[in-house]
Amino acid sequence: MQRAVLVGVNLDDPNFEKSMKELSRLTKACEIEVAETVTQNLESRNMATYIGSGKVPEVLAVVNASESDLVIFNDELSPSQIRNLEEELHCAIMDRTALILEIFARRAKTREAKLQVEVAHLQYMLPRLVCLRQSLEQQTGGVGTTNRGSGEKQLELNRRQIQNRISRLRTELDALGENRETQRRQRKKAGVPVVSLVGYTNAGKSTIMNALLEMTSQPQDKMVFEKDMLFATLETSVRSIILPDKKLFLLTDTVGFIDRLPHNLVRAFRSTLEEATEADLIIHVVDISDQDYEQQMDVTNKTLEEIGVKGIPVVYALNKADKLDIRPQTDRQDGIYISAKYRTGMDSLIALISKELFGDYIKCNLLIPFQNGEVVSYLSQNAHIISTEYVADGTKLECEMRQMDYNRYKQFVIE
Repeated sequence: MQRAVLVGVNLDDPNFEKSMKELSRLTKACEIEVAETVTQNLESRNMATYIGSGKVPEVLAVVNASESDLVIFNDELSPSQIRNLEEELHCAIMDRTALILEIFARRAKTREAKLQVEVAHLQYMLPRLVCLRQSLEQQTGGVGTTNRGSGEKQLELNRRQIQNRISRLRTELDALGENRETQRRQRKKAGVPVVSLVGYTNAGKSTIMNALLEMTSQPQDKMVFEKDMLFATLETSVRSIILPDKKLFLLTDTVGFIDRLPHNLVRAFRSTLEEATEADLIIHVVDISDQDYEQQMDVTNKTLEEIGVKGIPVVYALNKADKLDIRPQTDRQDGIYISAKYRTGMDSLIALISKELFGDYIKCNLLIPFQNGEVVSYLSQNAHIISTEYVADGTKLECEMRQMDYNRYKQFVIE
C-alpha cells in the first residue's frame, strides 16, 4: 500500500481543519495510507511551491522519515508548482483534484461513468503536460517555430492526441446523453413523477434507496451497491417505487457531492446530474450525525444551483439519526429524522414524499361497463382502488387516481 504525507496551507480559513480531515478520508478512500500531516499558516500560497520555501525541507524530512512515496496537497496545484515540488521532494506529487479523479476512476463501473471520468482526467492533464519529466528530458533546445527540440514536438503531439481523444469521448457521451434525455421524455410523457436523491458523499443515498426498495418488496437484484466510504457509487440508478396504495414514482440516485468538487468532474457528469434538474421532488440526504452537516448542506445546495436546479420542492432526509446522542422529539416541517441503515423513520419519509407528489390525486367513483374491462385492469395497476362493487351496469370503483388518468376516464365518473 502506498504511504502519503498530507500537506495543507491555512489562509485563515475557519473550515481548514475540517478540510484536512476530509482530505485524509479521501486518501483512505483511495486505499492510500496516511503517514503524516503537515500544515502551515500563510497569508497567501507560495506561487512556486504552494507552501513556504522554508517549509519544503521540513516536508522532505517527514517524507524520508515516514518512508512515504507520495505527497498529497489539499488544494489544486499549478503545473509549475507540481514541477518544482517534484524536484524538491523527490517523490510523486498529487493535489486534491487529482486524488478525487483517481477515486472516481477506481469507482467507475458503467461505460458512461468511465467516459465521464476519463474526460475530466484528460482536461486536468492537458495544461500539466509541460511538467512531465519525459517531455522535459526530450527538450533539446531551440526556440521559435522552425527550430524546436524533439521534446517540444512531442509535447504538441501529446496535446493534439489528448484534444482529439476528448473530442471523441464527448461525441460518445453526447450520444449517451441523448439516450438519457429520450428516457426522461418518455417518463414525463407517461406521467410518472420522479424523485431524485441528492446529497454530500457518504450521506446515505444508496442506503435510503435500498430501504425504499425493500419496504416496497422489490426483488433483490434491484438493490444498489452501498458502502460506508466516500464516493462508493458513481452511477445514476433509476428504480420504480410502487407504494402499497398503488401510487408509483421513479427514484433516481446521483453521484455524491463534496467540497471543492473539481469543475471538470461537474462538467463531465453534467448529463448524469441533470436527472435532478428534471425531478418533481428532491430528497436532500443529510448525514445529521456529522458535526459539519450544515456546511455539507451548503455545498450540496451550491452544486445544485450550479447545475441549474431551481424551483423544485425539497424534502430533507436527516439520516444517521441513530448516531445522535439526543434525537429531536419532532421532525422538521420539511424533513424527517431517519436511520436508513436500521429502517427507522422510513414510513414517515414515504408519507412526506407521498404528500408532496400525490397531494393533487383525485378521489372519485366510476362505473365502468363490462365491455371496458381493460380500463378496470389499468386502474387496478395504476390507481389506488378503495372499493370494488359489481352491479348490473358494470364495475363500480371507488378510487384515487392521477389527474392525467382522471381526464382520460372522466366519462366513467359518477356522483
